[in-house]
Amino acid sequence: MGNGVATVADIVVCKDSDSLALDAAYRFAALSASATRNGRPFRVALAGGNTPAKLYKLLASQQFREAIDWSSTHLYFGDERCVPLDSEYSNYRMAVETLIGPLGLLEANVHRIPAEQPEPEQAAEQYTQTLADTFGASTLPRFDLILLGMGSDGHTASLFPHSAALNEASRWVVRNEPGLQPFVPRVTLTFPVINNAANVLFLVAGKDKTEMAAKVLQGPPAPHEMPSQSVQPQNGTLTWLLDRDAARGLQL
Repeated sequence: MGNGVATVADIVVCKDSDSLALDAAYRFAALSASATRNGRPFRVALAGGNTPAKLYKLLASQQFREAIDWSSTHLYFGDERCVPLDSEYSNYRMAVETLIGPLGLLEANVHRIPAEQPEPEQAAEQYTQTLADTFGASTLPRFDLILLGMGSDGHTASLFPHSAALNEASRWVVRNEPGLQPFVPRVTLTFPVINNAANVLFLVAGKDKTEMAAKVLQGPPAPHEMPSQSVQPQNGTLTWLLDRDAARGLQL
């Protein structure tokens, strides 16, 4: 995907998932401060999963909550499962419990994917309109930071191996079929948006990621089998934060 020029990824190995979350929190705070200095909002796309949840709890803690200008921080979502808002599988619910609620963030600063409605295609269209309303309709959205995880199957966001969404070249948000449990449709940002971000940060932890991390980062190109390989920002930074377990298979 992208301009055909491989982005050089910065690979950072942390002692454990707690250290990984701390490193990510410092990066989040630094990017927020940069946006504030330049007098513009700080726009972030959140990821779901256990590792991002640790980061969000840390950002809401006393250590970081005062270091970030939350009034000018706008939170978006990289993907969402088509489940009710109170579902244990809802990325939005997780973010509310770990970050949005504890910080008391303004509703106007939180831009969720309305994936609880019956038609996922309509949710994708509505979220595309949300992006157009907040970033501008005439240009591809450019996030200050997109947070991503990686599944043991190599997927990221809700971009699963061999799924139709991998080939999307123009739409910003699409419905995609489930690749993992729960087997419900997903709504996800596409690679054109992800690869237009100023900064992309992967958060990858756990022994179940060891084999796939090595394949994605140091194996031969196979982006349809391992969609995480297609994350190649065209004019931005790409950083992989891994704990020691996830990084064990890498040649560093």
